[in-house]
Amino acid sequence: MSVISLLRTLLLDVVPTIQQTAALALGRLANYNDDLAEAVVKCDILPQLVYSLAEQNSFYKKAAAFVLRAVGKHSPQLAQAIVACGALDSLVICLEDFDPGVKEAAAWALRYIARHNAELSQVVVDAGAVPLLVLCIQEPEIALKRIAASALSDIAKHSPELAQTVVDAGAVAHLVQMLLNPDAKLKHQILSALSQVSKHSVNLAEMVVEAEIFPVVLTCLKDKDEYVKENASALIREIAKHTPELSQLVVNAGGVAAVIDCIGSCKGNTRLPGIMMLGYVAAHSENLAMAVIISKGIPQLSVCLSEEPEDHIKAAAAWALGQIGRHTPEHARAVAVTNTLPVLLSLYMSTESSEDLQVKVSA
Repeated sequence: MSVISLLRTLLLDVVPTIQQTAALALGRLANYNDDLAEAVVKCDILPQLVYSLAEQNSFYKKAAAFVLRAVGKHSPQLAQAIVACGALDSLVICLEDFDPGVKEAAAWALRYIARHNAELSQVVVDAGAVPLLVLCIQEPEIALKRIAASALSDIAKHSPELAQTVVDAGAVAHLVQMLLNPDAKLKHQILSALSQVSKHSVNLAEMVVEAEIFPVVLTCLKDKDEYVKENASALIREIAKHTPELSQLVVNAGGVAAVIDCIGSCKGNTRLPGIMMLGYVAAHSENLAMAVIISKGIPQLSVCLSEEPEDHIKAAAAWALGQIGRHTPEHARAVAVTNTLPVLLSLYMSTESSEDLQVKVSA
C-alpha cells in the first residue's frame, strides 16, 4: 500500500489533528513534483478534501486548500482536475470565511488555478472569485492582501476580457490606494496587477490612469526594493506604449525624468522595463522623443549600452536610442554627440554579440 493511500485513510480518521496532519503531509508531497501531485489525484483524494472544505474547522480547511494549491500549481491538467472535482465553489466560499488564514489559503489555490491559461482563469471568474478577492485586498492582514493582489494579477494577465472583469469589480482604485503601504512585497504584487490590466488596451490603461496612478507610482521608482522599481517601470511602460496621448500624460507627470533617474540607480534586468519605456515614448512622435532628450535620456541609455554585460539589455538600449534618433537630423545629432556611435559599431562588429543585438544596433 502506497504512502498516499495510507494518508488517504488517515484523512477519514476520527481524530481531527490526525486528519489535519495527513492533509498537510499530502500537500507537501504534492508540492514536491508533478508525479506526486498526479498520484494524489489518482488516489481519489480530491473529492474528500473538497467535501471537508465545507464541513471542517479552519485548521483543516487551511490544510485542504494547501493540498489543492500544491496539486494545481504544476500544470493546466492538474489544475483542471481540481476544477473537475468541484473544488472552486468550496474555495470561493472559503474566501468569505471569518478566519483570514482560510481566506489566504483559498486565494493561493485559486491563484494557482488561474495562472495557467485564460480558460482556467475564466472558470475562476465564473465561480465568483473576483469580487471576493477585491474584498480580500481590503482586509488588514498583509499576507492576505499580497496573495489576493497576486491572484487578481494572474487572472487579468490572460486577456482584455479577463482584465475587464477585474476592473469591473472595482479592483483598480483599491490597488492604487494600497501603493502607499510600506510593505515592499505587497507593492510589487499591486504594480504587477496594474501592469497586467494596463497592457491589453488603451481603454484599460486609461482606467488605471484615471484611478490617479500618477504621481504615486513615481515614488515607487525610488523604492529600496529592486522588484518594486522594476514593476513600477513596467507599469509606466505598459501605459505609455499605447498612444502618443498616454505617453504625453506620462511626460507631463514627470514620468520620463523619474524613469531615467531609476535606470541610473539600478543595474541589470531591473533597468529593462525603463529602457523599453523610453523607446516606446520616443517612438510615438518627434516631440515625445525630444522630451526624452531634454530629460537626459540619451546619456543614461549610452551608459546601459556600455556597462551592461547582458546582450538583451544592450539590445533594448540600442533599440531605444534608435527610436529617439530616427525622427529628424536634430534627433540623430543628439544621439551622435554622446559618443554612442563607436560603441554601437563595436557591438555590431563583435563576434560575441547575439544576432538580436546586431539587428537592433544596425536598425
